[in-house]
Amino acid sequence: MKDHPNMMPNSTRTQLDNATLSLFQNVPTSVAISVVYMLVTVINLTGNGMSIWLLLFRTSPKTPSIIFMINLTLTDLALGTALPFQITYQLQGYDWTLGSNMCSFLTMVFYTNMYCSILTMMAIGIDRYLGIVKPMAFRKNRRRKSIAVVSCLLMWCLVLGVLYPLMTTDLTYDIPELKIITCFDVLKKNMLPSVAAWASFLFSLVFVLFFFPFCVTIFCYVSVIRKLSSDSKTAQKKRVIRLAVVVLIVFVVCFAPNNILLLLHSVFRLFYDKSLYMAYKLSLCFSCLNSCLDPFIYYFASKDFRMKLRQIMNLQSTSSADSMKMENKETLYSGQ
Repeated sequence: MKDHPNMMPNSTRTQLDNATLSLFQNVPTSVAISVVYMLVTVINLTGNGMSIWLLLFRTSPKTPSIIFMINLTLTDLALGTALPFQITYQLQGYDWTLGSNMCSFLTMVFYTNMYCSILTMMAIGIDRYLGIVKPMAFRKNRRRKSIAVVSCLLMWCLVLGVLYPLMTTDLTYDIPELKIITCFDVLKKNMLPSVAAWASFLFSLVFVLFFFPFCVTIFCYVSVIRKLSSDSKTAQKKRVIRLAVVVLIVFVVCFAPNNILLLLHSVFRLFYDKSLYMAYKLSLCFSCLNSCLDPFIYYFASKDFRMKLRQIMNLQSTSSADSMKMENKETLYSGQ
């Protein structure tokens, strides 16, 4: 469940670049990254554990946005349970001891979380767009819940389909001079049969699963903000703007560096025998932060989630009747 690795053919045993070998032996960096992962794990399991409880047992009705949030929370919790294995692996000096099958499984968990999160945020953005910009058509559609469930299933199918090569390859790699076996840090170049296959794989990851959803999400939130700017619903507009800001932060801080460096690092390894391994490894820390920020998305995206969380935290507002009326009005526009 590591970063996109340095791609090495099977026949080349220890021809790793100095930057990669140096990182494997850099104990302070390994410890620092592990500490970040530890903090992410605690915040992830705490925040998303509370979120899944609220979404499943305290939030009703199960609107499309709630269904998407449940999907997002489940992927985040999966990442939270997988990170301790990553922490142990790094603290052991990048020596993987759990076998190739476990390595492949945890790698899939990591990447599935990232790309399912991206697609789910896009789906929440589309739901916001339809509920506020196209409210009449939104309310006429009686099959919204079914569409949301099917959309979640299609997301998983798409992501698992693109990531299928990771499931069919031994992602461990023996480095005799360091006496370690890495897990998805040094990947065999023959995981895919040709450069064209690698190009297709990288294009699917970076452009289909990241860049396209990012553009759709930005379009949806810009359209929603423009629509609300002409209305008098100031409180709702502020919440939507905050939601848009959180989503933008997740994309720009968590996902963009990781995917951009993934593309550049892979191209450099395939065509120029150079590496951006250190930078890409560090970008993984930022990509994991999305699982800590997602509960803020739920807070700003769902009125019911907000109210139940306030009740639990004894923060139920004693605000004016106008404020409560605004919360009720929001339901008409957002389907929440």
